[in-house]
Amino acid sequence: MDSLTQIALGSAVAALIAPARHRRTALAAGAVLGTLPDLDIIPLALLGVDPVDFLTWHRGPSHSLFVLALVGWLLWLLLRRSWTPVREAPTRWFWAIEMALLTHPLLDAFTVYGTQLFWPLPGRPVMGASIFIIDPAYTVPLLAACAAAWWLRGRCSATLWLLAGVCLSTAYLAWSLAAKVIVEREVQRALVAEGLQHAPRFSVPMPFNTLLWRVVVMTPDGFLESERSIVVDRRPMIFRRYASDRGALEAVSALPSVQRLDWFTLGFLKAEQRDGRLVLSDLRMGAEPDYVFRYVVAESNGEGNWQRIAVERLAWRSGERFRLAGLWRRIWNEPNPEEAGIDG
Repeated sequence: MDSLTQIALGSAVAALIAPARHRRTALAAGAVLGTLPDLDIIPLALLGVDPVDFLTWHRGPSHSLFVLALVGWLLWLLLRRSWTPVREAPTRWFWAIEMALLTHPLLDAFTVYGTQLFWPLPGRPVMGASIFIIDPAYTVPLLAACAAAWWLRGRCSATLWLLAGVCLSTAYLAWSLAAKVIVEREVQRALVAEGLQHAPRFSVPMPFNTLLWRVVVMTPDGFLESERSIVVDRRPMIFRRYASDRGALEAVSALPSVQRLDWFTLGFLKAEQRDGRLVLSDLRMGAEPDYVFRYVVAESNGEGNWQRIAVERLAWRSGERFRLAGLWRRIWNEPNPEEAGIDG
């Protein structure tokens, strides 16, 4: 999730657990702890890793439940010796510190990006894909609760505000999972008709809401894409077909950067040739034809073979599909069968 949301969540959780007399201190400490895991981008930038490593190591060790639990314990041991609030209420502060840290990757795991919750254990990132990385409906209750708690300090009403904020945001997460189930049920029905009921696929909310969803289904020669509004859509889903250069992708499959991308994206990759260069796009973030993460990984030698080059990330153009007005209209209006996509 975005940094503001993580700050608000860390603040609310820490202030809810810490003693009331430490409320403002807990709000500030929780804000710091809530954003701490995302600071892994600093060492990655300083190390000068290539764009693929930067993408795939973010939300890596710094988001591991094992690592953060250990960091929280060590931090608590240090603060118990040197910081008065922790000395006065060590147990409450232990859990405040731990939960402010651990809720960060747990929330991130609900997004489509993928979070390595169990690093260093083998396995692919956890990708819940039930909430967009920025969603005001989740964030606003937490921000309101933190603002009220800061103003009310140690009063009992501050605790009620914090509890309400955390409960409302958690209920919204639960709703996002329920909405995903509704969408996936319709996806399955549509894919049975296409004979693709076992094809790899994912569904993810469109920006800033959980009412309109994007669905991608992998096929032998490319992928399918569609949208589903759980408010108005009643007709069976209609998918648009897109090609992917599977031959080229297979030809470069031994390259470390390609293997890392395939692992990180759970195989949801699009391959295309552009001016003699091979571009791989992460299908999970963006929409056809524009994706947030696109990388040039190889170039043609003119004889039908691909040569490894220094990985280059291409700029992202958000395109017509992500204009808020178009998204809003699509939520409340089911398109005709011959229409496709979201107009800007």
